[in-house]
Amino acid sequence: MEHELKEFIKKCDIAIKQEDFDTLMSYYTDDAILVVKPGMIARGKEEIKEAFVKIAKYFNNSLVPTQGEMIILETGDTALVISQTLLDADKNESEFSMDRRATYVFKKNSQGEWLCAIDNSYGTDLINM
Repeated sequence: MEHELKEFIKKCDIAIKQEDFDTLMSYYTDDAILVVKPGMIARGKEEIKEAFVKIAKYFNNSLVPTQGEMIILETGDTALVISQTLLDADKNESEFSMDRRATYVFKKNSQGEWLCAIDNSYGTDLINM
């Protein structure tokens, strides 16, 4: 049986592709963090939304994220997701790899719904940057 977080992450990817950032923000905890790029972290939904708007502009409004292989480690109300994240865009040059080994941390809210608390598409590569 496929883990429900795989479908959840697919919804996040669709919202990013469609630049539906209001819907995307509903998938994050209020105190979530997003690693925008090494050395730059957005904190909270307002900063994360602003970051995604800038990321979309950087990629000429053509960013399409998808997930490849994925491992989900779950305990209680917390899950660590290790995923091959693939980014596609019309922009040919990017300072960072478009094939990443992302790490995401999800928490269940009081209604039992998963929300993203830590969004790190760079994964452990942050150590080397």
